[in-house]
Amino acid sequence: MRLVVQGSAITHSHLVHIHQLCDTSVQFVQIAQQAYYLANQTNVLPVVQTFCASQQIDCSYVQDTQTLKKFGLCVMDMDSTLISIECIDEIADMVGLKPQVAAITERAMLGELDFAQSLRERVALLKGLKESDLMRVLNERLTLNPGAVEWINTCKKNNITTLLVSGGFTFFADRVKAMLGLDYAVSNSLEIIDGIVTGNILGSIVDAQTKADELVKLRDQLELSSAQTIAIGDGANDLKMMATAGIGIAYHAKPIVQAQATYALNYVGLDGVVNLLTT
Repeated sequence: MRLVVQGSAITHSHLVHIHQLCDTSVQFVQIAQQAYYLANQTNVLPVVQTFCASQQIDCSYVQDTQTLKKFGLCVMDMDSTLISIECIDEIADMVGLKPQVAAITERAMLGELDFAQSLRERVALLKGLKESDLMRVLNERLTLNPGAVEWINTCKKNNITTLLVSGGFTFFADRVKAMLGLDYAVSNSLEIIDGIVTGNILGSIVDAQTKADELVKLRDQLELSSAQTIAIGDGANDLKMMATAGIGIAYHAKPIVQAQATYALNYVGLDGVVNLLTT
């Protein structure tokens, strides 16, 4: 294994202390401005993990076989993963309903509510909203998370196919797909008639199982193995997708997701995924 440590807070003294904790003659190798790895690690050391967490440093013990050239597909969540907002919460804010909708969103992401049921409840609250309000959210509030462009560009350079699969809406997912140049996007269709949101969702809902199924479907189309796939998400509805992938990466995620992920990034941007898989 290699120990990857990264974060804006990292200093030389941090590296010295971590090196001492690892008790190794191997030296750190710098892989980015604020990212380093230590090769030939045989054991996961909780004392290192605890120290790094206390210093707001991301640390991961990465299998040596897991490098960029070994992967062929990356499947990613959208809201709070590729982008910085939960779109439905921001839509609700346009009609003064953000507290009510955000509370349901939070419970769904924590795994306390069935996602499909919670989505229907939230969308019903949006009935009567104008399509122009959705456009305002898209133009005024939708921003990519730090490192998203760098990660997707790295995927392109390494022939890794990219799929956005979201419990959010096509209205936003299609824009994000275009912004990043993703290969595919799958999401929910919000019913809009005569420029007004009806409060309904068209077709079946993209839920946790759908996310996992879409990963498997594209993986098989590309004739890849499970070990060649990456899934990145932050909420409970990403867990099945992440469990289906070769590695699941929790990005600034809920505790339930971090606990079940292969690797967790809490402090760095999505470019941190590049550092995890670079040697």
